Amino acid sequence: MGTRHALVAGGGISGLATALALHRQGWAVTVAERSVSPAPVGSGIALAPNALRALDALGVVDEVHAWSVRLDSMGIRNPDGRWLLRLDPARIRRRFGAPFVVMQRVDLVRILADRLPPDSLSLGTTVHDIAVGGPDTPARAATSRGELEADLVVVADGLRSAVRSRLFPAHQGPAHAGFTVWRAVVPALEGGVSAGETWGSGGVVGVLPMPDGEVYCYATAAVPPGTLFVDERAETLRRFGDWHTPIPELLAAATPRTLLRNDIFHLNRPLSVLHRGRAVLVGDAAHPMTPSLGQGACQALEDAVVLAHAVREGSDVVRTVHGYTADRLERTSTVIRRSARLGRLVHRESRAATRARWAAAALVGRLPFDVATRQLGAIAAWEAPPLGVARGIRGG
Repeated sequence: MGTRHALVAGGGISGLATALALHRQGWAVTVAERSVSPAPVGSGIALAPNALRALDALGVVDEVHAWSVRLDSMGIRNPDGRWLLRLDPARIRRRFGAPFVVMQRVDLVRILADRLPPDSLSLGTTVHDIAVGGPDTPARAATSRGELEADLVVVADGLRSAVRSRLFPAHQGPAHAGFTVWRAVVPALEGGVSAGETWGSGGVVGVLPMPDGEVYCYATAAVPPGTLFVDERAETLRRFGDWHTPIPELLAAATPRTLLRNDIFHLNRPLSVLHRGRAVLVGDAAHPMTPSLGQGACQALEDAVVLAHAVREGSDVVRTVHGYTADRLERTSTVIRRSARLGRLVHRESRAATRARWAAAALVGRLPFDVATRQLGAIAAWEAPPLGVARGIRGG
């Protein structure tokens, strides 16, 4: 059997991770990325133990650790600064065999891209449509650089996936989740910060230390989709400026260049399958979710490893991709639902709902550690299937 070729539509985290996973299995890969640079807009990213296991299978976990920081605290506060729930990161590491880490999103993209052959990235290339092929016919993709043929097409073109819309025309697509998010990476304050989230009325603020003396902070609020603010930074300070330190100081340190804002959309009705013929969907193209559980990129990294494992042997891609759907659809649909449920819970604005959230978080904090982390464990304890490394593969 000759070398199999995979075309990956999209050069974000999900696309690059899947390309690397397939490359490590001996596939030839082409990543078609519509932008002229694979680097994303700058922000932070938190990676849970399940993501680190996927990155270990990809052969890059040591480099990820070198460019990230471990969380030194985990918990939930109310806006006056009182801790409602605190989890010991050392116990988390022992429980799940890996820590939670935070790094620059651009560094993760670079690490993944650097492990691919230099000629595998086709920047400035858009995939418009796909003929999914069949058992005896390859897939064909119509791109801005002409038609490309492949044994496998990986659809990794994100939340607003044009290819997903063509493959599943009857599906309604992503729906607004009821809130928006502001994100910024800013210089750390003197004395450092403690990692954690603060839950208030109709909103959440997260603070995560990062390498090189920086802090990743995010703030969410119940805002109708498409709402515009003349000054986004001023709006965050209006909403969260009287919350406990260092939240006001961190938000005030953001600039128009560093402060990003996005309305949150998710796939509240999951797809029926994650493949069509020789085409498979990964990451936000397959299962966009709210950031409430911090699992969007983590699930994309799982996708990459599971897909490469599913198609590791034989030439019958049309048959083996069924295994990918069987492995991933139920899990990702569950994470979508749990993340959406938490997102709805923390953005209810009534005084009664806010106090109920605080009481629930405080109750969880008083439970035995194994009980308190049971829901987290269902996600973070995922184990990566093995990836064989072809002889001579770069980065193996």
